[in-house]
Amino acid sequence: MTQRLKEYYKKDITPQLLKEFHYKNMYQIPFLKKIVLNRGIGNASGNSKQFEIFTKEFNTLSGQKCVITKSKKAIAGFQLREKVPVGLSVVLRGERMYAFLDRLIHLAFPRIRDFQGLFEKSFDGKGNYSFGVDEQLMFPELEYESVEQLCGMDICMITTSKTNKEGLHLLKLLGMPFQ
Repeated sequence: MTQRLKEYYKKDITPQLLKEFHYKNMYQIPFLKKIVLNRGIGNASGNSKQFEIFTKEFNTLSGQKCVITKSKKAIAGFQLREKVPVGLSVVLRGERMYAFLDRLIHLAFPRIRDFQGLFEKSFDGKGNYSFGVDEQLMFPELEYESVEQLCGMDICMITTSKTNKEGLHLLKLLGMPFQ
């Protein structure tokens, strides 16, 4: 089953980008390559129950199993040992990526109180966009009663565009709410 956002990209956005930026080839048109979700778990690495809850929430949000990132070396000042879990990460591609983006734009952002839109200055210079959210309750998949601790996450949208202008225009056409 193809996602509606992917169909919309192929039928409507591709001709608009081709016309506006005067690409010579269809393969020059930028597209969304992947979405990366990251979450640091902080001091939950010592509490195995809380770590399992974080992992389960992240798996529910992304629709696939997350990767546990571990510390590379011990740092005494942070009371951190080597190879201790410090975060969770998921890379979404293809159908799952478009499904997550659709839920993010049409369900999660409208649930944020006093949401004014995303900043346009969070591009990295090559058309990739990164932003963070403060809490996971904005996603409708998670029930309020099941969440024990509020925890944010970082979301990175990787595109094949060459400039920030192309990346911004692509994400605006996909429906991202910018200020």
